[in-house]
Parts: sequence; structure tokens; C-alpha cells
Amino acid sequence: MNEAEPVRTLTVASRRELADSVIELELADPAGGSLPALEPGDHIDLRLGADMIRQYSLVGLADHGDTWRVAVLVDPAGRGGSALISESLQEGATIDVSGPRNHFALEPAPSYRFIAGGIGVTPLIEMCRRAEAIGADWSLAYLGRSRQSMAYLDELIEEFGSKVQAFISAEGSRYDVAGALADVTAETLTYCCGPERLMGAVEESMQAAGRLTNLRLERFEPKPASGIVANEEFVVYATKSDVEFVVPEDESILVAADFEGLVVPGDCLEGTCGSCETRIVSGEVEHRDSILNFQAQAESKTMMICVSRARRGCPRLELEL
Repeated sequence: MNEAEPVRTLTVASRRELADSVIELELADPAGGSLPALEPGDHIDLRLGADMIRQYSLVGLADHGDTWRVAVLVDPAGRGGSALISESLQEGATIDVSGPRNHFALEPAPSYRFIAGGIGVTPLIEMCRRAEAIGADWSLAYLGRSRQSMAYLDELIEEFGSKVQAFISAEGSRYDVAGALADVTAETLTYCCGPERLMGAVEESMQAAGRLTNLRLERFEPKPASGIVANEEFVVYATKSDVEFVVPEDESILVAADFEGLVVPGDCLEGTCGSCETRIVSGEVEHRDSILNFQAQAESKTMMICVSRARRGCPRLELEL
């Protein structure tokens, strides 16, 4: 935490078309070196340029070997990252990569509900495999527009059978979010990744069921802000550096720290990658990130200093910087 991550230059060892507008890249060390083993929920940063860093979940496949795989939904109307990947990352190309990083880890539980929307299935594949290996009770609901758009669907059904349920809008099948989660037990953890509309519905349903603390979400775009968010000036004391500085209304803690000469990693600058996660020593925090789950925000042990701030009325934070 707060330490610069190593940046690896990897080679695109293979590339394949997985589904409509979805490509898979297999990344390897060009010198044949080892890569860290995949843990469920891991993601990496593809460093496409100085101002273009994108996060992608690592895909767990039975034959992944000593490589990393990511699946990219190419969206021409997106922010430009996926289009650049589609155009430039052919077999043999190189790409700078940082990570892996994990804010979506599979926590111990006797039972799991996995819910995937479209390309959001990627971090859940290794979770399904791990849940199966430990003998947990689990199921995966995989939602998509059509079979042709759903990456890894056939592989998942072949490996896990009826534990994987496909809900395909083009075929008239619909996932009843509220109904499916109404009876979720206190021992069950629910993991969801997909479009914001799906994650919002899952969050509302888990809250209605009184199980919000059992929900884990993975976002790679900022969560929509609710209401008007007003900023206030406050003071930060950096305990490791013994430096105190003011954070103005129009600056983030990360930017203010940088002006004081405190070097803190910060890749996305929008509360989605987790590189700037910082321990809280004292003070009340208004969490605005899209990473920490409900329980982690309530415990308030760490914060993402690129977006989160002191809670209004709290004049001073002490942070491990």
C-alpha cells in the first residue's frame, strides 16, 4: 500500500475472438519469466499511454499455464481504451502492465451466489473454480444479450454443468434479481460484476433482503454519484512523513500530497483501480470510491485518496503517508 508497483513489459502471446466484440489477449513474459499466480478477483492495469490506463480482470482458465489472460469488450463508444487495444495489441505486440491487484477477493464462506452481466463474467470464472474445489455450495447466473455475445459461456457450461444458468434476453429468458436474492442466507456471499444497471439492482435487492454486508461488487468505472456532493477544505497529517498539509475544496488528497512532495501511486484518479489505497489513522472519511464494499467503507480502515475526502465537519485526517 502506497508503494509503487512493478511495471512489467509483456508480450501478446496469442489473441482470439471470443464473442461478438470481445477479444482475449494472452500475455507472457518475453524472456520466459514467471508471472505471479492468479488469485480469484485479481486484476491488472494495461498501461496504454501516459494518460490511458485501463483495468482488466485476469481470466482463470484450466490451461492458463504461466501466462495471464484478459478479455476486452471493444466498445467504439467507450473512452478509447478498448478501441486502442483492438487496433494495436496484435500477436507479438508488447504492453506495459502493472499489478496484479485485488479488491474483489473470494472470501471464505460455505455458500456463494455469483452474478455476471456480459464481460463481467471474467473475474468470476476463477471464483467458480475455487468454490468448486473447496466443496462450497455455489451457482452462477450469467446474463447476456445473446449467446454470441457471451464470452466463455460454452466453456463454463461444459465444466460446471447446471451450476451455471444462462439468462439470455434474445431468447426471452430473464433473471429476476429481487426474487433470486430475496431468500439469500446469512452464510451466503454474493459476488456481482457487470453493467451498472445490474449491479445497482443487485445492491438494492440485497439491501431489501437485509444482506448488504454479504455483497461484493466489482466496478471498473466510477459508481454514479448520488445527490450533490459538496467539498470542504480540511487538513491531512501524513504520519510516516511527519508532514501536515491543507487539502483545498478543489483538490484531491492525492494531488495535495503530490504538491508537498509525497509520492503516492495513483493510476486511474477516479476511485476504480485501488493503487492509491491508504490506511486511515484517525478522522472520519466520506468514501467516494467504487472499490470498497459496504462493510469495508463502514469499517473505514483505508481510503482511496484520489476521490475520497474527510467527512464534512471533520477538519483533520491522519493518514499513513
